[in-house]
Amino acid sequence: MSADFPRFTPVADHALLVEFAETQDEAAHEAVLALDAALSQAPCPGLREWVPAIVNLLVVFDPRASDHAAIRAHVEGLLGRPRPETAAPRRHEVGVCYDESLAPDLDEVADRAGMSPEAVIAAHLGAEYRVTMYGFAPGYAYLAGIPEALRLDRKTAPVRGVPDGSVIIAGAQCLVTTLTMPTGWWRLGRSPAKILTGDEAAPFLFDVGDRVRFTRLTLDEYHRQTERNHG
Repeated sequence: MSADFPRFTPVADHALLVEFAETQDEAAHEAVLALDAALSQAPCPGLREWVPAIVNLLVVFDPRASDHAAIRAHVEGLLGRPRPETAAPRRHEVGVCYDESLAPDLDEVADRAGMSPEAVIAAHLGAEYRVTMYGFAPGYAYLAGIPEALRLDRKTAPVRGVPDGSVIIAGAQCLVTTLTMPTGWWRLGRSPAKILTGDEAAPFLFDVGDRVRFTRLTLDEYHRQTERNHG
């Protein structure tokens, strides 16, 4: 992070955006997680919720009970404190099938990366990913940790009808889709994982800060697990 941060920007009359960087940065994300934990342990009057992202955090408050200046003062006070003790991040294993019927972009990713399809799969399986934020659509957990060799720009045009459970990559990130939607990310395979849990108290499988590793499934294993998880 540079000396220009953190930066505080009022959002309408009910929120304050706290930014730690303008582009993806490990130190900035650690600062986001630290502030997220600090707000959990030391909320202030009028605070409604806060939403962590990759390099910023949105603090939402009740404008009848507080204002931007008071929220900023509270946040600045938390930034000066030692990082609170938090539970160790949970670790998840998420199955993915790379069968050609479920991985329409695997060969092109391999060509663009100058690798074989099996080498792409090995690189994807060999990385550990960290949940950095949720966004764009329900349950879309953005996972940082894509190996350098697989960091491709998005496609020039999105593809429609990409099914839920698709394991997709773009830039330095990966995610498992939860809805059938268009995307310009590259499709490496599909997962039977149930990201949307149906539990109101914990609606998503992952928490921000959790760690994820992918494990390889055969096509038969994929179909069996899909039927068990979603049938």
